[in-house]
Amino acid sequence: MKPFMQCLFVGTSLLLSACGGASPKCAGAEDSGRIVASSETAVTRTEAGDVAGYAGEGLYVFKGIPYARAERFMAPQAPEKWEGVRSCRAFGPTCPQAVRGGWQSDEHAFAFDWDDGHAGEDCLRVNIWTPGLNDGGRRPVMVWLHGGGYAAGSGQELPSYDGANLARKGDAVIVTLNHRLNVLGFLDLSAFGEEYAASGNAGLLDLVAALRWVNRNIEAFGGDPDNVTIFGQSGGGGKVSTLLATPAAAGLFHKAIVQSGSMLRTMERSYSQRIGRVLLEELGLRPAEVGKLKTMPYEQLLAAGEQAVARVKAEAEREGISTFIFGWAPTVDGDVLPRQPFEPTAPEQSRDIPLLVGTTLHEFTMSTYVPSFRTITEEQAEAFLRQRYGDRTEEFLAAFRKAYPACRPVDLIDVDCVFRPGAVEQARLKAQQQGAPVYMYLFGWESPVMDGMLRSTHCMEIPFVFDNTVRHASMTGGGPEARALADRMSRAWLNFARTGNPEAEGLPAWEAYTPENGATMYFDNDCRVLHHHDRELLDVVRSFPTRGF
Repeated sequence: MKPFMQCLFVGTSLLLSACGGASPKCAGAEDSGRIVASSETAVTRTEAGDVAGYAGEGLYVFKGIPYARAERFMAPQAPEKWEGVRSCRAFGPTCPQAVRGGWQSDEHAFAFDWDDGHAGEDCLRVNIWTPGLNDGGRRPVMVWLHGGGYAAGSGQELPSYDGANLARKGDAVIVTLNHRLNVLGFLDLSAFGEEYAASGNAGLLDLVAALRWVNRNIEAFGGDPDNVTIFGQSGGGGKVSTLLATPAAAGLFHKAIVQSGSMLRTMERSYSQRIGRVLLEELGLRPAEVGKLKTMPYEQLLAAGEQAVARVKAEAEREGISTFIFGWAPTVDGDVLPRQPFEPTAPEQSRDIPLLVGTTLHEFTMSTYVPSFRTITEEQAEAFLRQRYGDRTEEFLAAFRKAYPACRPVDLIDVDCVFRPGAVEQARLKAQQQGAPVYMYLFGWESPVMDGMLRSTHCMEIPFVFDNTVRHASMTGGGPEARALADRMSRAWLNFARTGNPEAEGLPAWEAYTPENGATMYFDNDCRVLHHHDRELLDVVRSFPTRGF
């Protein structure tokens, strides 16, 4: 059993904690599993006022702390100050969003075990796990940006996101957060006046506001504002990619990790403004009536927004645009986001920021979501591939078998050919800068849950990164092999956050990626470094590009 630190705040201890005093020392293992939540426990000060969390298992935990406030479509502002001590022990509101479609599948609902919380537009909140308060600990800070594209998700949605194990293991401060999404965060109304100039990037500005809050407040939570790592998966990886090119975020973080979300390009203003215009048409409003959107019921606004995105996306496809994400995403506006994140080059502002980037082997696994594919024959797989690769199918098959010589027919349709090409391109562009190093990984461990149907699907690496394979056993099975790999991976992520180098005990030497060596750490029960193992395969795949992710 790991030792539990019982907080012994009495009398002047509360004053010390609230006003920047040292963290208390804690008692022994006999209290393991106990939580202490009282007016004399886990209290510290932020710029807006004092906050109270709770203590347990050697950590202090705070949830739902406001980092900013914002009117609909407007840039975020500093949070309102409060008197006394604010209780911050439960997750705050999540951004309103469409009903999660995954609940319609019992298997997927079981595996992912979502917590969708309670929704509210006043959702700009951070959650913190830390081993110490006001103790001058200067711990590395890891700020997690959740997935769900830019339309859905929250900082609490998966059991994997719980920061306790990572904070405790690495003597680190872990932060998760909520921000504005979908029509609330990325509806570009800039065509209707200067008041709405930043509306298409409101959600991105929320992320900047959260990082600014961390910079100004995290010392009170035992963290080092000069050693902040941003990391995120899927849409969260896209957010990391975009922040690397966002001038307002410069200097607010020092390392970056992109998991299955190498967003090289995002929305062009010509399309994002078109969505704003079409949304008004859907609602029967004139441009002069744009102000009515500020008070319109969210459900009505979202429905019109979804219709507008669908209409403009169809137009964009007729104009030759093919993209993985379209609509709700940051827009290149020449101000908040002056350029595409990683096109044509890596952003100069992040030249000196080390980058860790990778994907899972299977990502959106065809056989996970289409059961009939689980027993597919080689002939059936090849027929399926011909629909995409046409007369280059034989070339694809030869390159695939060279990259994965032990492949089965199902692998031909399950192995990801969408996310990895973008990740490799992002790593190549970063390495070409010859600034801070970039490290690559490929996560190939396959879950045994539900007869192995999940494989190494999208999100599978998250419980390993957070060392939460037991907490999220419905996804990983929670067995000894999962726990062993999680130990190695979480140490790598923590080491990268602390030093900029992910090498860790139990892993082979991890070379920095270069276009010449193609070095990629392959995570499985037997971890190994690959060198350009799939270069020929990616050459074929890139002939059939998908813009965006």
